[in-house]
Amino acid sequence: MTTPPDEPWTWPEARWRPIVEKVRAGRSLKPATWQDGARCAVALSFDSDHETLTLRAGEASPGRLSQGEYGARAGVPRILRLLDRYAVPATFFVPAVTAMLYPDEQRAVVGAGHEIGIHSWIHERNAELPPEDERDLQMRAADKLEEIVGSRPVGIRTPSWDFSAHTLAITREMGLAYDSSLMADDDPYELLEDNEPTGVVELPVEWIRDDYPYWAMDRFGGLRPHTSPSGVLEVFRREFDGAYAEGGLSLLTMHPHIIGHRSRIQVLDELIRHIRSHAGVWFATHADVARYCWAERA
Repeated sequence: MTTPPDEPWTWPEARWRPIVEKVRAGRSLKPATWQDGARCAVALSFDSDHETLTLRAGEASPGRLSQGEYGARAGVPRILRLLDRYAVPATFFVPAVTAMLYPDEQRAVVGAGHEIGIHSWIHERNAELPPEDERDLQMRAADKLEEIVGSRPVGIRTPSWDFSAHTLAITREMGLAYDSSLMADDDPYELLEDNEPTGVVELPVEWIRDDYPYWAMDRFGGLRPHTSPSGVLEVFRREFDGAYAEGGLSLLTMHPHIIGHRSRIQVLDELIRHIRSHAGVWFATHADVARYCWAERA
């Protein structure tokens, strides 16, 4: 049997190595201690995707659109009330189309002391875009968020954490302080591009620290999440406990149309109370964590 041409196992090192080294984790930016001598930093984030998950697929189903609308109508207000109750700052990553649909929501988020970061134009998949389109959409998204809330975002989370070979170059061109889309560590690190330091701080994510895989349902597909609220709380709590033991960063990714439901917001409530029972915890926005890590770099 003849090996099919151009299969990855036939590639010479000169071909696969540049792919691996295009975007890599550089030096750790985990500080010796966090702000004001805190032992652990906690960064809560919410991806306000709302209707864009449906729109980006070119779909027009009122049923699916209503699921996203729930995030704006019920989820975000419930989240903001909870964060206000405990005086916890957070970061909301917002597609430009979401911001255009709900400009008052974004102003309320910023008015409550939270951060808004870039999260695409319409939740497009970066790896499927020509580089010039990805650049245009990322820059227009930043412009639109600045227009609506009055301040320019300093960080980005790519939609679905889809990071193309061109994303980091665009982020650098825009002068952004941080990215929060990659998974090479638990704690912050500096991104390398082609083995060169970039000055961009990575605040790493992970699917186990995301509410979506546990609870999102595809009615016409095979995905039937079944994890109970107590099961998700256990994972999130153990992730924090590990970060606290190591003096690191505990970062969660959540979605208003997922975590915002009554049975699920209780998970976040219980988690925050658990975290607050520990001494020496710094709740911070992603921007504040990135700035602090960069200022304290060795």
